[in-house]
Amino acid sequence: MDNSKIFYDICKKLNLGKIKGKVKSVSGGYMHKMYYMHTEKGEYAVKLLNPIIMKRVDAFENYKIAEELESKLEKAGIPIVAALIFNGIKMQCIGNQYFYVFNWINGKSLKNNKINKEHCEIIGRILAKIHKLESMTSDIEIKKINIDWDFYISKANSEYSKVAKILSQNRNILYSFQQKSNALINELPKIRTVCNGDMDSKNVLWANGEPQIIDLECLCYSNPYVELFQLALCWCGYESCSLNYNLLDAFINSYIKEFGPINIDWKVIYYSNFGRLEWLEYNVKRALLIECNDKKEQKLGLNQIKETINHILYYDKIHYDLINRLNLITKSD
Repeated sequence: MDNSKIFYDICKKLNLGKIKGKVKSVSGGYMHKMYYMHTEKGEYAVKLLNPIIMKRVDAFENYKIAEELESKLEKAGIPIVAALIFNGIKMQCIGNQYFYVFNWINGKSLKNNKINKEHCEIIGRILAKIHKLESMTSDIEIKKINIDWDFYISKANSEYSKVAKILSQNRNILYSFQQKSNALINELPKIRTVCNGDMDSKNVLWANGEPQIIDLECLCYSNPYVELFQLALCWCGYESCSLNYNLLDAFINSYIKEFGPINIDWKVIYYSNFGRLEWLEYNVKRALLIECNDKKEQKLGLNQIKETINHILYYDKIHYDLINRLNLITKSD
């Protein structure tokens, strides 16, 4: 669908008034497309959902759960930017384009080098409050990761040699991590709580020192300790391959102060954090045009492959130091 027309149709369907000025693309998202739109009725953020993602069999059920949990966070006073409701629903559709509309927030996300101890303490505390909203025991066996890297290497050899080279050079570490993850994944504590799913620094806007959490479509029920681990890394320098252990201390200790003591095997948590492998596979598919036929999407995939491989290699490098530090933090409490 022509993007210049979709915004006109959105305003007409949702009675938002005429568009003032130009609708502008907003950077930051890797899956969906976000735009700033100023109309007679106000300023809005419009998220056009990726059509490829919407074709997945579980997409609508996942969004339904996320919307229900978003309402719970809003009622609990968690600082979020919730999707607006029109005609009783949040997710809207015109033609084949699904989308959400939000009130525009004049805030900025933090670059890695601007994140300090106070930011980590605030986010650690908010994360704990989210995890405390609802908790349940779970005997559900977690699905093991089974990515056929050799298939992608073979396909890339005939279609995109640069991708084949990157995957081939790192084949052993990809398979090794995958095997260790599968061996330990079901040793995770049998607990599920409300989890944000994607509360890294790009998805938190700051205005006058106060945070507003955006991009909540990944809200779900999941293991809180894996999410704690993932977000502590993201907020403490992992994204730039330069982990700051003082920030890590601040994040984990703030979480514990709000949530309560935790006693977990960090080695299990470390190897259960295989989201980077899944993200790498998703971008390999984009680069090889397996799940898209868009050249811009392909370019995004290629860029993310290189970045994600660097993260995986760094993650492997800090393995022992990271686990030892986490053991010290949690044992001291």
